[in-house]
Amino acid sequence: MSPEARRDQFIGLGLAMVRDRPLEQVSIDAIAEAAGVSRALLFHYFASKQDFHVAIARAQADEMLECTAPDESLGDPLAMLSESMSAFVDYVSANREAYTAFMRGSSSADPAMREVFDRTRAVMATRIFDHAPALGIEVTPVVEMTVQGWISFVEETTISWLTDPVVTRDELLGVITASLPALAAVVQR
Repeated sequence: MSPEARRDQFIGLGLAMVRDRPLEQVSIDAIAEAAGVSRALLFHYFASKQDFHVAIARAQADEMLECTAPDESLGDPLAMLSESMSAFVDYVSANREAYTAFMRGSSSADPAMREVFDRTRAVMATRIFDHAPALGIEVTPVVEMTVQGWISFVEETTISWLTDPVVTRDELLGVITASLPALAAVVQR
């Protein structure tokens, strides 16, 4: 295997493991065993267990961003938002253990993990800012702050729903999708 393919293999195995357990429980030994290599070989590709976990978190964030990318063919920004939020809820539902641990786990205080959070949120916010003018919304500092708050609201509301689904998926989607235009209307006054 090429070095890039081997590194991708290790990250892929890590991604598979975080589907049913928190990132902190993905061990170097388990990855080495699954890949049929020595533990030492993983440290050739990753400086530390934390470096490996950050690589998994980045890959997971990239997966989520890819599957939630707005479908420009829909044309209507609100339809794109609805479709993206539906994909987001489906993604985090399929990856509930990893997502919840990622958002609430001890790794969330790590600077390298914070960079992954911040980059992911920045991409999500930019997607919204790119479509705001089509809705007659000027992107101002207050709008930027509001969108950042909305993203946190979506994350926390989705975690609450994953933990205790007291509403249906469609009701959850209705709340998170309708809340952004409602907030935009308030800050545009």
